Amino acid sequence: MHGPRIVSLLPGATEIVAALGAGAWLVGISHACDYPPDVTHLPRVTRTALDPGLPSGAIDARVAASRAGAPLVTLDVDRLRRLMPDVIIAQSLCDVCAVGDDLLARALPQLAHRPEVVTLHAHALDEVFADMGRVGAALDLAGEAEELVAGLRYRLGSIPRSRSSKPPRVLVMEWVDPPYVAGHWVPELVAAAGGQDVGAEPGTRSRARAWAELRALAPDLVVVSLCGFDVPRAKREAASVTDPDGRTLLDAGVIYLDGNAYTSRPGPRLVDAAELLAPLIAG
Repeated sequence: MHGPRIVSLLPGATEIVAALGAGAWLVGISHACDYPPDVTHLPRVTRTALDPGLPSGAIDARVAASRAGAPLVTLDVDRLRRLMPDVIIAQSLCDVCAVGDDLLARALPQLAHRPEVVTLHAHALDEVFADMGRVGAALDLAGEAEELVAGLRYRLGSIPRSRSSKPPRVLVMEWVDPPYVAGHWVPELVAAAGGQDVGAEPGTRSRARAWAELRALAPDLVVVSLCGFDVPRAKREAASVTDPDGRTLLDAGVIYLDGNAYTSRPGPRLVDAAELLAPLIAG
């Protein structure tokens, strides 16, 4: 089956397209798209000025400085024009990690023909599932999207949970310098895995909180799942924390999860995250 030519401007969208069985229709991806592996050969239509090798604190400072200047992520309009996409999947959630909707809007008039743009903006799990339906509808794969979402919901509901009347208190860190608590869909993943997220409410944005405040929450378990980082990198960043309250919290017992793969991207692998968290929370 031949489908529309798709350009994905964010990793979560690329994973959704692949999960719908339409990976072969992708003709371009973002600089950050790395899953599934068979998409990594595709042309990349975005680039970032942010050096991912910088320490967490330096990355945060660079992001803060960019808010008053040029965007960190830029779009290769010439390459996009050559790819002639029928559908572009974009986002309006975060301008740090992906092209923002304003930049895309300025680029569209420069294309030879106007593609359909599907903009994703999920903050909670139901919204992620709704976005999957919207992508499916745009690709004429509405039935496949319904099946995908139904399967993901089934998996979430099938995760074994502790029978304890008092679920473990869980704190999920999205960043450590400065400390950020993971929000959006992460509290729902914790709940599905049998825990109680004490750092954020479902659907709220991730936000910075002082180490002393986080220590006072007295979590039973701290999960370090840093945005854009795998486990080895997260361990290095956590080891560099010098704040006394932060060190007390992190030295009390921490588990690590690949935030780049499982918690930062609004896509199918969010359910994998809940499945991975469940045995860790259960102990």
